[in-house]
Amino acid sequence: MAPWFSVISLFESLVRRSYTAAGLREETHEIDGGETTMRCWVSPDVKDGRPTVVGPLSRRLRLVIPDLLFFGGSATRSPNRSEVFQAQCVLKLLDLLGVFQFSAVGNSYGGFVGFHLVKAAGAQRVDRLVLASSDPLKSPEDDAALLERAGMRSIPDLILPRSTQSLRAVIHFAMYRKPLFMPNFLLSDVLRSLFTENAEEKLALINGLELDKDGEISSPLWSREKSCSLWIDAPWKFLFQQVLLIWGDHDRLFPLETAHRLKDHLGEGARLEVIKNTGHAPQTEDPGRFNELVLAFLLEAR
Repeated sequence: MAPWFSVISLFESLVRRSYTAAGLREETHEIDGGETTMRCWVSPDVKDGRPTVVGPLSRRLRLVIPDLLFFGGSATRSPNRSEVFQAQCVLKLLDLLGVFQFSAVGNSYGGFVGFHLVKAAGAQRVDRLVLASSDPLKSPEDDAALLERAGMRSIPDLILPRSTQSLRAVIHFAMYRKPLFMPNFLLSDVLRSLFTENAEEKLALINGLELDKDGEISSPLWSREKSCSLWIDAPWKFLFQQVLLIWGDHDRLFPLETAHRLKDHLGEGARLEVIKNTGHAPQTEDPGRFNELVLAFLLEAR
């Protein structure tokens, strides 16, 4: 295999072509006086009458697909590495794009960001929220149980593998439908392209993730009225109409009981859809069903 050939670079080129074919355009915007740069793909008619969603469904929805900080083309000189800061940056990007009302879709780490995006935006701006394979209520005890299931010593070891052997182990742990072809040259390419670049910053993002210590997040009082979940106790004073949780029935990072716990916590405004025979990435293992659920949920009230 020629040393200059990169399967990941080829894949990224195909993704860019698919975005362009779907009518999206790439944009880069500076926020916070140029301290932070946000790259995104957006629908050219981002201000028309269709609902806006951060997700992959261009045929029926206007899209804003941002690169989160230190993933892709977004970066910052700020030392802040929390998911709260990530959410604030996405909201400022939406403001620059002239998008007031929107729905948000987030998977895994993106779900943590989406959760805080809803909090930062408030009830008047958020239509609906989709969280896939993401537990914003996770606690230190949850992390300890995860490490025991995975046979790892630390969360960074699981999230940021440093060798082809550890990357192979992570893929087998996270996915239910294991890839049939994973040669070492491909895994090495993945490591170089996705984990080596901005490794220090990504480690800081993991370490900066807010955990539910002593029930600070999962214990707010809230009231149920019709289909709304209204949080009335700090720190989660926000309102959103409907939440869709999408989970793989074989998710080992956030087991299915986690989804039921989160649904119970969110109340009557939340629903849970389980995609069979998938792991932590149902959008990858069964993209057809995933997109079907997201599209139906976001458009059903329109």
